[in-house]
Amino acid sequence: MIRLFNVHYSIRSLLLPLGEGTITVTSFVIAIWIRSGAHSQAVLSQQNAFVKIASLSVVALACSYFCDLHIPERHESRGEAYCRIFTAVGALALLLAALTHAFPALLMGNSALLLGLIILTAGLMSWQKIYYWLARQPFLRERAYVLGYGERTQRLVQSLTDSGVEVVNGHDANGPPLTREELAKRVRGLRYQGIQRVIVAVSDRRGTVPIDELLTLRFSGIKVEYVTALLEKQSGKIEIDDLSPSWLIFSDGFRLSKFYDSIRTLTSALMSLMLLVLVLPLIPLIVLAIKLTSPGPVIYRQARVGLNGTVFHCYKFRTMCADAEADVGPTWAGDDDPRITSVGRFLRRTRMDEIPQLCNVLRGDMLFVGPRPERPEFVEWLTHEIPYYQFRHMVRPGLTGWAQVRYKYGNSVEDAKEKLKYDLFYIKNISLGLDVLIFLQTIKVVLFGAAN
Repeated sequence: MIRLFNVHYSIRSLLLPLGEGTITVTSFVIAIWIRSGAHSQAVLSQQNAFVKIASLSVVALACSYFCDLHIPERHESRGEAYCRIFTAVGALALLLAALTHAFPALLMGNSALLLGLIILTAGLMSWQKIYYWLARQPFLRERAYVLGYGERTQRLVQSLTDSGVEVVNGHDANGPPLTREELAKRVRGLRYQGIQRVIVAVSDRRGTVPIDELLTLRFSGIKVEYVTALLEKQSGKIEIDDLSPSWLIFSDGFRLSKFYDSIRTLTSALMSLMLLVLVLPLIPLIVLAIKLTSPGPVIYRQARVGLNGTVFHCYKFRTMCADAEADVGPTWAGDDDPRITSVGRFLRRTRMDEIPQLCNVLRGDMLFVGPRPERPEFVEWLTHEIPYYQFRHMVRPGLTGWAQVRYKYGNSVEDAKEKLKYDLFYIKNISLGLDVLIFLQTIKVVLFGAAN
């Protein structure tokens, strides 16, 4: 696996966007060559064509990203993949029309652009076929052996299979625990089966892990990993059910320098100012809609827990009827909560109810990216119910976060526990690149209304 933005990706998953980028560049170079003929070399060298094509390729990859072309698992059929290609190319065409109208210097010639889009469409459709063929080839399918049993092993096997890893039979996800001798016998037989990786998914609490046999495998060139670390890479979250404090103490990550924290603070403030300017025309319309549909204040103020457990007041546009908790007290809101107004439902779905929180970011209570702040009443309860819950307050909360783009809206202890797994992954791997990735995925969630 390859690590980008502190998130691990398989070679197969990176191959698809890499091929798309190459095809985009090639398509427009071919278009210029066809339209300019013998003068194509001069056109490419004298009009900054390569810079324009590179910029155009970035826009094209962004369109592919938002249309989920980079996630083949989302394509239920070949026809759906082609539909997404047409959508991405159509969006690219509209963006190019707008950009070249606003910045004529970007123009390479309307005929060359149109021809390039046609070639690009045909190229992407062909690349989809080639990619599906490549994905089935042995040199892109790593062979792995899972040494373990139980529900965690079952989840690991499913995760590996979904990412294109060939899991060799031998694990017994639903079977009884194995003795050390049985595990050692299985490990000794792996050296001659073409295995590239062994994942240990059994606990060492009772001395059942065959250490000597695994060391022999490791020195023979076979990679040996423990299930916790691999599940983190595969799923983008840290499993906490069997997590030991020693793993948290000795693992890499969980480091945030003062310099980087200052950079994040400054960047968050600048982004919040930019967004406030962009959404300023919407604010009077939102205020009017709330006032006309339900009585009560427009802005709702609520206590939330921030950095190191400090409490601050978080501001939102009111999405529920006034005094919604007067009778029931603090409760999570469900998807079909009758307390949510008709306008509030729309504001929640589009995340526009959180626009006032930009002021919290400017005040320093929150950053743009980080774990979502929770209410003090829930924090006290969840800290007793969920192990390691208090560690999500090691960093300042955010408008959006890794859990928000990777998991659905939650309203239960189990949902809070699942989100904590993503929050711990973010805190462990916090970086500017990961923040950018979360920001891009947040845009996708807001536009299309679904987490990855």
